[in-house]
Amino acid sequence: MGLFDALRGQFIDVIEWLDDTQDTLAYRFERQGNEIKNGAKLIVRPGQTAVFVNEGQVADEFGEGTYTLSTQNLPILTTLKSWPHGFNSPFKAEVYFFNTRQFTGLKWGTPHPITLRDPELGPVRLRAFGTYSMRIGHAATLLRQLISTNPSFETDDAADQLRAFMTTHFAEWIGKGTVGVYDLAAHYSQIGDAMRVALQPDFAQYGLEVMHILIESVSLPPEVEAAIDKRTQMGILGDMNRYTQFQAANAIEASAKNPGGGNPALDLAMGIAMGNQLQNSFAPPAPNNGGASGGTPPPLPQAAWFIGVNGKQEGPFDLAALAQKQLAPETLVWKQGMAGWEAAGSVTELASVLAPVPPPLPK
Repeated sequence: MGLFDALRGQFIDVIEWLDDTQDTLAYRFERQGNEIKNGAKLIVRPGQTAVFVNEGQVADEFGEGTYTLSTQNLPILTTLKSWPHGFNSPFKAEVYFFNTRQFTGLKWGTPHPITLRDPELGPVRLRAFGTYSMRIGHAATLLRQLISTNPSFETDDAADQLRAFMTTHFAEWIGKGTVGVYDLAAHYSQIGDAMRVALQPDFAQYGLEVMHILIESVSLPPEVEAAIDKRTQMGILGDMNRYTQFQAANAIEASAKNPGGGNPALDLAMGIAMGNQLQNSFAPPAPNNGGASGGTPPPLPQAAWFIGVNGKQEGPFDLAALAQKQLAPETLVWKQGMAGWEAAGSVTELASVLAPVPPPLPK
């Protein structure tokens, strides 16, 4: 920088920062020799904070507003340094502007799958992705802990460390196993709120404050998702016969889309098999007219009994199964047609299945 620039710097009396970015947390105001003219104007706009640093020590901090800089209204700077007079500027200090607005839409995610034990699926690996928002809570702390002498500081400069905090707390919450994989989507808000509370001390040590954490998706490995999709298909189809028909139809459709590349004999066989299956599935059941084989109707089902054991209902049982239970006369029983639960000893029909009661011991 030439002599003309140095002279011009002495007459610049407005210190301000107009941020045209969306991710800058802090910016150091550039001046020739860090010289600030006595009586200069400091403009701190809404959503900003200005911090003066003199010889590596935080001197003053200003909120939004317009200030006239002089030794009279900078008492801390005045005590730190005896100011010369004349052509040289009475202020030689660094000015850092901080953006205190909320920074939204910041991405976070698990760099590696997290292994946990799911109560239904067993050991599984999960990955999670989402967004979070934060803001500067204490500018001087951020300056001391992360910025130091950097001329500017963006959200990406702290993103790796902040994402590491989030991954750790997400793994701790999900590792407790209180919610199954199938039910995680219903607890996204709960997980985000728990993570936000747990992350506040981690962010505060850098002068930051986490405002919101959103979970967009929790995903399983592709092969596990494919198995779940197959299981869902089988559940919709209902039985293996229909599943076989569905697979055969898909194979025929795929073969039709690839003329000349299929196997005509295989296609014919699959078509015949599918036709037989359709015929069998829609054919009415053959009547049982008791022909030469002497077919007889099946025996009538025995009455279904329910019993109460330790306050819990068990059953239904037929009489043969009740005989294995060794019912006591005071055991509560019920079947369809009874008005309510009754003691087994009062039901004449169950006399044959009650456990024998020994006579009293001789005196």
